Amino acid sequence: MGQAPFIIQPRLTALALSYRYLRMIADFVLPRVQVDSPTFKYSTFTKEDAFTVPDTRVGPKSRTNEIDWTASETTAQTQDYALEDAIPYFDVQAAQAGRNIAGITPVDPELRSTELITELVALDRENRVAGLVFNLASYAAANKSTLAGATQWSDPTSDPVTAILTAFDTMIVRPSIGVFGRAVYTKLRMHPKVVSAVFSQGGNAAVGGAVSRQAIADLLELDAVYVGEGFLNTAKKGQVATFSQVWGKHAAFLYQNPQVQGPQGGITFGVTAQWGQRIAGTIGSDPTIGMRGGTRVRVGESVKELVLATDAGYFFQNAVA
Repeated sequence: MGQAPFIIQPRLTALALSYRYLRMIADFVLPRVQVDSPTFKYSTFTKEDAFTVPDTRVGPKSRTNEIDWTASETTAQTQDYALEDAIPYFDVQAAQAGRNIAGITPVDPELRSTELITELVALDRENRVAGLVFNLASYAAANKSTLAGATQWSDPTSDPVTAILTAFDTMIVRPSIGVFGRAVYTKLRMHPKVVSAVFSQGGNAAVGGAVSRQAIADLLELDAVYVGEGFLNTAKKGQVATFSQVWGKHAAFLYQNPQVQGPQGGITFGVTAQWGQRIAGTIGSDPTIGMRGGTRVRVGESVKELVLATDAGYFFQNAVA
């Protein structure tokens, strides 16, 4: 039997699985659910089925009425996402030599490489999830608004609390989480009407300041509030870096069903179908790396981000200027 070209390393996989990505929220916004194979089926349900009450009366000898679901079943497939890094044996040997010098704690090149690759794979996922959640096409026609001018929450005369709560009242299922780009969250927590709604007591209006994330969650009756902090270099390789926020100037409010454990589990805004686990390992010996040759570290995962219920979310596009 020939030697496997890619060897999964438990110590590297453990790091890739446990690594906490700074300020990334994709796993909270579209939670991961396991699928049994890379090709799988998922269901989308009509709101008519969920809220139309059939006749439940049953006579002593009559047959019980039968419901008829009109769910749409779609076949999808997870996509492999991976990156790798070339590590010269020179770096490995230098690190090993450093262990013999008192007082020096060398960096393990393979572990360091795994950490950096994992962060980039996660940043790519963050960007995909932001592009799906902050997208008009991901929401039902009645569940989205594009703000402009005085209605934007960056305008102190606007009324974001009324706008949000009024939107909630039009939804067929009330959202459980709020998702904000950092620019939106900063303006919202400092908005005079939000500050007043949280801090005003006994007829005395609060002026200035900023409210906490928990205060916003409590004010809007949400289970959690997530703020996207990530930045992305949008310039092509070799050009001057141009950084922009992954989560733009938008806000979304989503219903997450904690009982959903798979892509066919029930009504929830969206999930991430995951086949297997994130893996990390090395690819044998590569004589083309440097003078001494080297090895390659690879990190990857098989996932597919899905919106399952367009009615289970509300989107404010251009929430701030």
